[in-house]
Amino acid sequence: MSPGVQAALALLPILIGGTLLVGFRVPAKFAMPIAYVSAVVVALTAWQVAPVRVAASSVQGLFLTFDLLVIIFGAILLLNTLEQSGGVSAIRRSFRSISEDRRVQIIIIAWLFGSFIEGAAGFGTPAAVAAPLMVAMGFPAAGAVMIGMMIQSTAVTFGAVGTPVLVGVQGGLGGEAFDAQLLAAGITMDDFLRLVTDRVVVLHAIAGTLMPTFMIVMTTRFFGANRSWTEGLSIFPFALFAGVAFTVPYMFTGWLLGPEFPALLGAPVGLAIVIFAARRGFLIPADTWDFPERSRWGQGWASGLEARQDLEDDDKRVSVGMAWAPYALLAVLLVLSRLSELPVQNWLRAPAITWANVFGTDITATTTPLYLPGTILIAVVAVTFFLHRMKFTELQRAFTKSSRVLLGAGFVLIFTVPMVRIYIQSGVNAADLVSMPIAMAAWVADNVGQVWPMFAGVTGALGAFIAGSNTVSNLMFSLFQHGVAERLAVSSAMIVALQAVGAAAGNMVAIHNVVAASATVGLLGQEGVTLRKTILPTIYYLTVIGVLGLIAVHVIGLADPLMAAGGGSP
Repeated sequence: MSPGVQAALALLPILIGGTLLVGFRVPAKFAMPIAYVSAVVVALTAWQVAPVRVAASSVQGLFLTFDLLVIIFGAILLLNTLEQSGGVSAIRRSFRSISEDRRVQIIIIAWLFGSFIEGAAGFGTPAAVAAPLMVAMGFPAAGAVMIGMMIQSTAVTFGAVGTPVLVGVQGGLGGEAFDAQLLAAGITMDDFLRLVTDRVVVLHAIAGTLMPTFMIVMTTRFFGANRSWTEGLSIFPFALFAGVAFTVPYMFTGWLLGPEFPALLGAPVGLAIVIFAARRGFLIPADTWDFPERSRWGQGWASGLEARQDLEDDDKRVSVGMAWAPYALLAVLLVLSRLSELPVQNWLRAPAITWANVFGTDITATTTPLYLPGTILIAVVAVTFFLHRMKFTELQRAFTKSSRVLLGAGFVLIFTVPMVRIYIQSGVNAADLVSMPIAMAAWVADNVGQVWPMFAGVTGALGAFIAGSNTVSNLMFSLFQHGVAERLAVSSAMIVALQAVGAAAGNMVAIHNVVAASATVGLLGQEGVTLRKTILPTIYYLTVIGVLGLIAVHVIGLADPLMAAGGGSP
């Protein structure tokens, strides 16, 4: 079987899933099971993987799915608990008094608060929280959805306390061959993930600093009275300041603490700095920009929810400080659990559920439930219940609402993640072929060559566009990206970082996300219009990181321990 045929067959299940999702608009709950079955068929026939190994790989995938679902559930449960307690209403109230300028509101609510929600919850939550808030404050629903989609960029790689890296990259790479390379290089998986994180935060910091400016100028262009790109630029100094106020602490947090914290800690630091500056008029121009009168709004701007200006629950008067307390507690507990200098990490990792040699194979499935960020999120929910003096019925409503989200995501993931593990474990086969991701990587490396860093991010974005998730894109393509880096003898950590950042950018055009965001403001049916707008910042992001990737690999000559240990070969 020629390399081209191998690559085509390996790509087939992903292509089938993508075609069903995008081309035929088949819901993911139907498309991904079909893609999974396709992967099983290709593995059993073309790769001649033993059926027992396919089954064992699927079990390993289900263990990873459990980890991912616990994180999703914990993140959404905390947000819904705060909705029930009045915490979210308190946060809304605090934003209304800062500035009447819509451009300042975009920066504070979307760029900073939205990025914080991404760091804490992920999985499309920022748009679901920020878009209705902006509509309640008088934004056109269509504009709120567009801005809500753009939130899902810089912070996304570290969304849900680092899930796209800790589950996506780690789960996408984890396998015997990669573990052997790590051992030869004298590093652990945690060390490699920190290398990836170090590169991701720099890429995002450079590309992401201009995202507040993009949010503003696109709003003035598409939803302003004068339809002007330049009308938003009078606030450019403040927008640039707001970009740096987030990306600098974001970058340093990633370097110092790891993938759980850049968005979770960087965004509130930036929020505090920007609110302090905004209240004092620092760098804010004399002109105040607003949307035109509602009677002059364009067709398709409104959803009918704009008239509902007050989303506050008057029966709930949680103070602003008390509203933020659960997130502060979450940050503290995560830091304590992730510092290797403290014994907490070992205590939480000790209780493990492991199935060694699944079905008699060399595949092992394991989970450490107490160490999962989702478990810590659930613990914070328990504290919030008492801290906010909630009723049991309120917590029950939050639990019920979160469970519905979990059921929707869970059904898709129980097919998606096992499919990825079949890909990764397909290297052991009777046909004496390399694994399916490596087959794709070999073809790409041979046919695209040294300019691949320009396109690594595009591949990540494609995965997110199809799956609606940075995590799933990383699960699907991390080993493929590593394989390309290995074939080209370039930094694997850098290429995988480009994958992760590109997947974050792809969230801005993920159909799943735009549908979810539109639903929160009652504006279904205009997803195509939104995507035609958000493709612009997506192209900007992918172009910037592609150029940075070429510079890092071919000008700076960035290396990593896998290269030094002979992990790559021309």
